[in-house]
Amino acid sequence: MKTLKIIAAVMVLPVLLLVGCESTPDKPADAGKPGAGTAAPKDGSSTAGDAGAGAGAATPIDTQAGSKETASGPDAMKNVVYFDFDAFDIKPEFRETVLAHAAYLTKNPSTKVTIEGHCDERGTPEYNIGLGDRRAGSVRQLLKLQGVSDKQIEVISFGEMRPVALGHDENSWWQNRRAVFSYSK
Repeated sequence: MKTLKIIAAVMVLPVLLLVGCESTPDKPADAGKPGAGTAAPKDGSSTAGDAGAGAGAATPIDTQAGSKETASGPDAMKNVVYFDFDAFDIKPEFRETVLAHAAYLTKNPSTKVTIEGHCDERGTPEYNIGLGDRRAGSVRQLLKLQGVSDKQIEVISFGEMRPVALGHDENSWWQNRRAVFSYSK
């Protein structure tokens, strides 16, 4: 009987560890939503210009002076889609953001975009790479459903490797659960 308990404990322990990694702390009613608190701008852009965009990588289009795009192009649109914890479905409040990019890309078939998938620090690096890929992939799928050519879209996952917020709380985590539109110039 004691051996059976040990075997059961050994089999259940990995499951409990995985479930423990997926739990979320209690949060205020507005935490986890873009614009909650003062850490992120309400326009959906990141606060750190999506930290980590290195040499050779396409950088996110923002509304900074000196951009080569016109005000009716990507500069006029939000470039970040935020996700719920451990999810990759596009929330209704970000559907219009994706649709605006789809309209721009269908009107400009030579334009290419990279969709970067990102995660917060919770979960294993391997899991977060996969989740970031699924987040970017869900954005890609919606773009394709709107008529954007697959040749215009590149998807890359950074998992938890490029956070824009370095805190270890819900306000920081929601900023890191994102997909970012990054146009090549």
